[in-house]
Amino acid sequence: MPGSQTTSLLRKVIAQLRKRARVITLSDSTGAALTGRETLLRALVLRRLLRRTIAPGERNVGVLLPPTVAAAVTNLALALDRRVAVNLNYSLSAELVRFSIAEAGLRHVITSRTFLERMPVDLSGVATILLEDLAPRASLLDKAAAALLAFLPLPLSLLERLLGINDMPADDPMTIIFTSGSTGRPKGVVLPWRSIEANTGMVNALLQLRPDDVMLGVLPFFHTFGYTITLWTMLAMGVGAVFHTNPLEGRVVGRLLRDRNVTIVLGTPTLLRAYMRRLPPEDFSSVEIVAAGSEPLSGAVSDAFAVKFGIRPFQGYGATELGPIVSANVPASRALGDPSAGLREGTVGRPALGVRVQVRDAENGTVLGPGERGVLWVTGPHVMLGYLNQPELTNQVLVDGWYNTGDVVTIDDDGFITIVGRQSRFAKIGGEQVPFAAIEEVLATLTGGSEDGAPRAVVTAVPDDATGERLIVVHTALEESIEQLVAGMVAAGLPRLFIPAPADFHQIAVMPLIGIGKVDLESVNQFAHTAAAKRRTTSKT
Repeated sequence: MPGSQTTSLLRKVIAQLRKRARVITLSDSTGAALTGRETLLRALVLRRLLRRTIAPGERNVGVLLPPTVAAAVTNLALALDRRVAVNLNYSLSAELVRFSIAEAGLRHVITSRTFLERMPVDLSGVATILLEDLAPRASLLDKAAAALLAFLPLPLSLLERLLGINDMPADDPMTIIFTSGSTGRPKGVVLPWRSIEANTGMVNALLQLRPDDVMLGVLPFFHTFGYTITLWTMLAMGVGAVFHTNPLEGRVVGRLLRDRNVTIVLGTPTLLRAYMRRLPPEDFSSVEIVAAGSEPLSGAVSDAFAVKFGIRPFQGYGATELGPIVSANVPASRALGDPSAGLREGTVGRPALGVRVQVRDAENGTVLGPGERGVLWVTGPHVMLGYLNQPELTNQVLVDGWYNTGDVVTIDDDGFITIVGRQSRFAKIGGEQVPFAAIEEVLATLTGGSEDGAPRAVVTAVPDDATGERLIVVHTALEESIEQLVAGMVAAGLPRLFIPAPADFHQIAVMPLIGIGKVDLESVNQFAHTAAAKRRTTSKT
């Protein structure tokens, strides 16, 4: 996107908050609820308070808050002051949180005493701003000045100039999102205003959002799914959102679904499995749309969810580096025209509005045709600026405005994308590529899910002198024997090369997850390598 272009995202947000002046727009499980006007007022007051605490030249500001009304208002206040919000991943280890703080050059982190008491995080070396301490500092002048801007019917162009948010370059950074760390040390993804604005338009085009829509926001703002869709999309497109801090607390989630008449649920397949186990069908009586991302959505999960709740989940696909959307199926309830034209099960849909994709040969970069397997490259207005402080890594994945997702896919004649797996989630056994996802799908059918929705078995690989690599299954306690699982994999038609040896099944006490309910693959790989090494040592003795 040319540097001369400016962002209109905040103009859209302010316009929608004015339209929803008396309509509940933000709410959460603590009982907090704000209308559109109250949301704008609170953000403007907080903006004034932060300007007295944080130096004008201090651009990057940390936020350590779960998804709540307070977190949403905080992010809005930072945006209205042209700061770069860095929502820190509190599910990471203390070492990785400190790494993220140092990498982003943070001097201040906005948090809450209540949150720190419940989830202590080591913030030594950085100044903390506690929201509970800020509120009493708001003077009558602060409240009066904010009220004038929030309540007076000023032209939007004048309000933008008064706030200093007019003519904001679309390529300016808006946020830094640290990758989850599920496959290693987190990388700081620098997303510009154009990325978040483009994504909000994509969601609206896919879901045909309505003023009476209410989104369930249980994904944290340190994840692009939560930050872009359940925060900025709802603000920019004029829909409601209700937040909760723990997506696995079924009883609370069910109450929010009922009490707030939620129409849109966004989550991971792990969360959907948990809701099937914990929530009664009536909790989903108002829900029209259930979208899943971040990990594969199996047909078995879709079938079971539809049987129980009467709503069939659909799958989308994205990446943090794209803020996050690449593609999605269109739910039948919101389709324009033939519902079957925008939805194809087993795929992650077609590219979203403004997104262009190519499948390229992993070895020589040749662009491949329909049905051919290769690596997915993506370009569009939503591509990141790069990885924070890592120009070499940025240049490896960004080439002439195209982003290398690292995902192996096929695209059919109608443009629907099917994910085969990540380049890093294949084993090369005897010269053949073996995708872990294909094995995991069969294992999921054979073992079911755990109480929290997490898979009972995850596949990885370790080096092997004879075949190059050897498949390893890391699993929690199982009702079936290993021999029964192996027999079930054979009966399911998996090729012999895809079936791990019984001795390569290793039990783990609890399947490690990251903050969004996704498997922590780095921890799984470490466990697998340790278990395989112990087995080799034992067999030698």
